Amino acid sequence: MEVVLASASPRRLALLEQVGVQARVCPADFEEEAGRAQSAREVVLRNALGKCRTVAAQTGDTIPVVAADTIVVIDEAILGKPHNALEAEAMLTSLSGRSHQVLTGVAVRYQGKELAQVCTTKVYFRQLTEAEIAAYVATGEPLDKAGAYGIQGKGAVLVEKIEGCYNNVVGLPLTMLYSMLKEIGVIMTA
Repeated sequence: MEVVLASASPRRLALLEQVGVQARVCPADFEEEAGRAQSAREVVLRNALGKCRTVAAQTGDTIPVVAADTIVVIDEAILGKPHNALEAEAMLTSLSGRSHQVLTGVAVRYQGKELAQVCTTKVYFRQLTEAEIAAYVATGEPLDKAGAYGIQGKGAVLVEKIEGCYNNVVGLPLTMLYSMLKEIGVIMTA
């Protein structure tokens, strides 16, 4: 099966390939909303739909278009990607020893039909030392990830446990996506 992936994320592409989905990568030229006046759920839905519609307008929807947006939320504050090492350190310090939520909005469009849903996973960080935070930030891994960590990389040792979908924390909840594609008429094999 083939889809158009409205994302440049290598993690999302790897997840699709993991389950045998071939993806034509077509990053969306869409300015994401930060969500100051909206709920986190509204932000990821709006961003996923915006990316999906932007790419579908360019490529058509005879092949399913898949878009996603992932954010980290703690104390009702949205943590996007850090702009620099200091911001990454601050994010990781706020997450240390606490739980937070990872929300991914997923939008799919195929033959005039469109669906959008949100997947939420609760993530628990272990207590981190300043030295551990500094060492992790020095790897550079946190700088292109929402919440300043990647559970699928070196950041795995920061996480004590999760409640919910692991793939959601990576950036694309595969089970939810499978159900969405099936619902809009994409024939898939599992």
